[in-house]
Amino acid sequence: MPSRRDTIADDLRHQISTGNFKAGERLPSEAELATRYAVSTPTLRSALALLQGEGLVEKIHGRGNFVRHPLRKITYTGGCGEAPTWATSSAPLHMTARTMNLEAYGHLAALLDVPPRSPLTLTEVVYIPHEGKSPHSLARIYVPDDLASADSPVRDEIAARAADLRPPLAEVQERLSARLPTQEEATVLRIAASLAVLSLTRVATDVTGRVVEAALLVLPGDRADALFTTRLTTEERSSME
Repeated sequence: MPSRRDTIADDLRHQISTGNFKAGERLPSEAELATRYAVSTPTLRSALALLQGEGLVEKIHGRGNFVRHPLRKITYTGGCGEAPTWATSSAPLHMTARTMNLEAYGHLAALLDVPPRSPLTLTEVVYIPHEGKSPHSLARIYVPDDLASADSPVRDEIAARAADLRPPLAEVQERLSARLPTQEEATVLRIAASLAVLSLTRVATDVTGRVVEAALLVLPGDRADALFTTRLTTEERSSME
């Protein structure tokens, strides 16, 4: 027998699919819905969490629950030392960015492979690709200050400078894992705290062993995947045969 949570989720799902609740529309308050379905608020929130996990509903802090517009799939493309990109099946996403300077400390010291409390000054660039008001991912990129532009750096400029580095790049590592979002990530991305995200750490190192760029990317699991392509030269293919 279906639980009350599942029954409520099924009813709301049906109302969304039939257009009774339209994309972008705010649902009745949680108190109103709990009264309508004669359940406790925790049970009602559990039902809404199911719909949030499916990408049908988004909860915006301080405003309520809204029916989501159809999600656009986003693909992270990396590998082979190339600059990472975000792509969708339709028009490009808008990109907003902010920059700030900070010192390497805590997890940043470990990420950049420098001693704790290092005096190294970094430029942090935070990117949030979005469609309208709907965020699609979150990226934090860290570059040693001497490699950052005097102006506000953008991702393509950072990638271009990395390609022209002297000494040149020697290695790019990309580590991908799945986890639950932090509270901050869930708020920024407007996702439920129970929705898994793809967490990708990208570290680029030059031939001297210096980390010249580190990136932390978070992509919601309901709309993202990652693509890594390795292209072999003729000599490499011959050696594998």
